[in-house]
Amino acid sequence: MLRISHYLRALVQPDAAPVPGTPGMPGRRPPVVIWNLLRRCNLTCRHCYATSADSPFRNELSTTEALRVIDDLHAAGVRVLILSGGEPLLRPDLFQLAGYAREQGFFVALSSNGTLIDERNIERVAAAQFDYVGISIDGLQDVHDAWRQMPGSFAAAMHAIDLCRRHGIRVGLRTTLTQHNTEQLPAILSLMHDHGVQKFYLSHLNYSGRGKRSSKFDAHHQMTRDAVHLLFERAWADIGAGLNTDFVTGNNDADAILLLQWVRQRMPQHVRRLENALRAWGGNASGNGIANIDNTGDVHPDTYWWQHQVGNVRQQAFRDIWIDRPQPLLQQLRQHPRPVGGRCATCQWLPICNGNTRTRAWAAGDLWGEDPGCYLTDTETGQLPASIPAGQPA
Repeated sequence: MLRISHYLRALVQPDAAPVPGTPGMPGRRPPVVIWNLLRRCNLTCRHCYATSADSPFRNELSTTEALRVIDDLHAAGVRVLILSGGEPLLRPDLFQLAGYAREQGFFVALSSNGTLIDERNIERVAAAQFDYVGISIDGLQDVHDAWRQMPGSFAAAMHAIDLCRRHGIRVGLRTTLTQHNTEQLPAILSLMHDHGVQKFYLSHLNYSGRGKRSSKFDAHHQMTRDAVHLLFERAWADIGAGLNTDFVTGNNDADAILLLQWVRQRMPQHVRRLENALRAWGGNASGNGIANIDNTGDVHPDTYWWQHQVGNVRQQAFRDIWIDRPQPLLQQLRQHPRPVGGRCATCQWLPICNGNTRTRAWAAGDLWGEDPGCYLTDTETGQLPASIPAGQPA
């Protein structure tokens, strides 16, 4: 995840300097845990990595088991918990689990499609004191409803956003970039300001679940570059206007190199500082700074890795799975830089992006091959004379 606003603020506000990552210390920092509490969902989105449907799924963790997992995560040092699904609001014990996690001192976020947040439960959502609620908007009404395969889902999600804002809940918009919504991105960002939303998260399409079948709709490389550049411009404009907004991208760590280029063009005096910060960040954190627990207790390197499990919290303590006795897959993912092939292997920016998203490479046929979602040119990666030499003094 690239925290665009955070890095840009750090360039002009020294007291907002980002905390360096620890790419050279694999497994030493507790991960952010994204927990798919259930697989059931009232939508059947075309890019769903969990391949959810509106029906019960077998063998899901019980309330008693889930409460024990929260204790287990706390004992392992985890302090950031993102509750996801399916649609987590369909799980009857959601608020019990969220409340228990907050009592334990976790930062608790809710990831929702927004369609089930309404006047009947907004008071309860507010009382749960989620630190953050992320709601997905994948285009304006026609595109969003078609992509989510439910008429009226856009209006319901936007209504949920307004309800959350009225009740003082920190809320963010999440958009998965595709060919269908790139032209609508400026309008989506306008929705963010019009509705008083503090955070915008742009997710690049990852080829897993139904997202693998929808990979043909992934944004073309130039579309992607244009979209990410737009986020840089909006984030910088908001910083100049004194707005406390937060623009973030995920699932394509090449965005960090594009940010470095953008800063070189706009503020060359800050390039060295930003490059150092990005090298400390270390790029893709799957299997190290990010972990996933699915609805049956299987543990994965992140939410897009459901084809690979590295343990199960019913059978082992999370600390044992993640820290004390990690499987070879986790050990490989934690190498920095990773042992990747193709053009990734000789890219001058590998120490920053860390090989980008391995699940896209896996979908293309080679887990350790090059990421087909990388939009950098051979000149930018250093295979041809570099346009932004690594480490060049500003």
